Amino acid sequence: MSGYDRALSVFSPDGHVFQVEYAHEAVKRGTCAVGVKGKDIVVLGCERRAAVKLQDERTTPSKIGVVDKHVVLAFAGLHADARILLDKARVEAQSHRLQVEDPVTVEYLTRFVAGVQQRYTQSGGVRPFGISTLIAGFDPNDPTPRLYLTEPSGIYSAWKANAVGRSSKTVREFLEKHYQPDLDRDETIKLAVKALLEIVQTGSNNIEIVLMSPGKTLETLEASEIEKVVKLIEEEKEAESARRRPQSESATAAAAAAAR
Repeated sequence: MSGYDRALSVFSPDGHVFQVEYAHEAVKRGTCAVGVKGKDIVVLGCERRAAVKLQDERTTPSKIGVVDKHVVLAFAGLHADARILLDKARVEAQSHRLQVEDPVTVEYLTRFVAGVQQRYTQSGGVRPFGISTLIAGFDPNDPTPRLYLTEPSGIYSAWKANAVGRSSKTVREFLEKHYQPDLDRDETIKLAVKALLEIVQTGSNNIEIVLMSPGKTLETLEASEIEKVVKLIEEEKEAESARRRPQSESATAAAAAAAR
């Protein structure tokens, strides 16, 4: 690197800021988080690491945090960085409510979080936040679901569905193939769970799902509810494979007959 990765505010000759790229690598090593927008619902799901045997699961930090009554944040990357950034977002949301006497919009809060992340890419004595976030919710008096992504560099963008973290490219490709506009509640949940099952091998045990609806507080799905969705997905896969099996057998028989 010729020393270009030793200072945060120094560009390499080819225009890279290596510390920011290292932060992106930290995100790629984090567990996966998925966000999906439906017709009148937004769902966030994440891969949850299994707790060790002696760990108290009641105090195990979640990868999904409530910023305000109508805004929720999921992340991939370093838990410690996420805790600090989440606290900053909560303080800003309450400050906005105190000064303006209205709740923040989801885009305003996303812009604030992205601004904090960007400031930490150009200041001495600090380093970039090693997380990417998915920020979801509903604006006040607006039933339209919102879903935004922020990156360690400070970029933010709006999405219909997206994933961050480990194997996020695989999950994103799955979402591109199967996402449909105006999904209802059950279809949105099923798509989020199905996307996580692309990389989570232990089924519902290590999946966490939350959802938001307009005018309602955050709803967390119980493990039993997630297990029902997983079983439904497995049954659909078995039915699809059973349907394809006779077709493949007939094609094989036709090829053998033609060879004779």
